[in-house]
Amino acid sequence: MKKATLVLALAASLWAGSASAMTVQEFLTAANRIPRNPTALLRADTRRLMNETKAAFGAVRSEQTAAQAAGRRPATCMPEKVSISAEALLARFNAIPAARRSISVTQAVREWMAVEHPCPT
Repeated sequence: MKKATLVLALAASLWAGSASAMTVQEFLTAANRIPRNPTALLRADTRRLMNETKAAFGAVRSEQTAAQAAGRRPATCMPEKVSISAEALLARFNAIPAARRSISVTQAVREWMAVEHPCPT
């Protein structure tokens, strides 16, 4: 019984460890494989990239809210709603130099929003 529990715990920890943040390069590689047509929304890869983007914006928004609640100046001052097209997102990620594309999608969004929506000093 103990052995089975140990094996399950080990498998769970390996699975959790493998779920790391997607890099910009991984994002772009997956995005380049998706056809640019109406059926793209039906693809699992498209939904995965959309979820990754949503999670990245959510993380940056949470950081902003936490900093404001703690009385610190946040890194970004995004408005309540931020509307980004797929083309704008891909253009921004493609503008990142190849040597820096190992950063996470969340870090890329964080840097982008700091430029697009800086906080007043």
